[in-house]
Amino acid sequence: MARNRYVQIIESIFFAHYSEGTTEFEFEREEIEHAAAELGISLPKNIGDLIYTFRYRAELPESITRLAREGEDWVILPAGKARYRFALSAEARIEPNALLVETKIPDATPGLIARYSLNDEQALLAKLRYNRLIDVFTRVTCYSLQNHLRTSVPDLGQVETDEIYVGVERSGAHYVLPVQAKGGRDKLSSVQIQQDIALCRAKFPHLICRPIGAQFLPNEAIALFEFQEDEGAIRIRLEKHYRLVPPDSLDEHDLAAYRTGTGE
Repeated sequence: MARNRYVQIIESIFFAHYSEGTTEFEFEREEIEHAAAELGISLPKNIGDLIYTFRYRAELPESITRLAREGEDWVILPAGKARYRFALSAEARIEPNALLVETKIPDATPGLIARYSLNDEQALLAKLRYNRLIDVFTRVTCYSLQNHLRTSVPDLGQVETDEIYVGVERSGAHYVLPVQAKGGRDKLSSVQIQQDIALCRAKFPHLICRPIGAQFLPNEAIALFEFQEDEGAIRIRLEKHYRLVPPDSLDEHDLAAYRTGTGE
């Protein structure tokens, strides 16, 4: 299995650099190839999938995670062109709160879009866009500027965000809202949010950055998060769950609850 191969390779790279007391170190992309060759392991054509897997899909092996301090995780950060940084960070995985109430939203997704969306991430981005969920969540009038923006950021190298929105509120303030969308086995990570913040500082320095995360829940509801930096760590500023429903399924009880604010 690919994950078993990936575990062996990432362990080889980690322990080639780690010693007791180490809190971070850098390694180069080509070390992935060298480690695979030494272990007699074949790699997929997309070598970067190994890094992506341990950032957003799979846990690092226990041999590595047990060396993290309490309340911290080992994360893999970009460190320039074809370079990465293993570092200890505040807990990196972002999990939706299973106890949050859901807000029902009339589903405005066009039928053709719903039918032909190719994967969970694209389906999620489409639902956010057609249902104006970023506007609803942030209470800011937002417009999609670009999706899958890939660019170079100083000290990090190439980064990519799933979609960039720009917005304006009634006071006239302008915002940039980078959105990371996850579906299936992929999970939101503070690493990606940190990259989005760095991207906004580099490319949109005069706009207020409000990083957003979106996650499909197992019951097909949508969790939305707004994040902020706090003493170098990524914190959840706001989390809401939305369920897209046929317009005629909203009953008087639902509307009354939202009207009086008890649906918040």
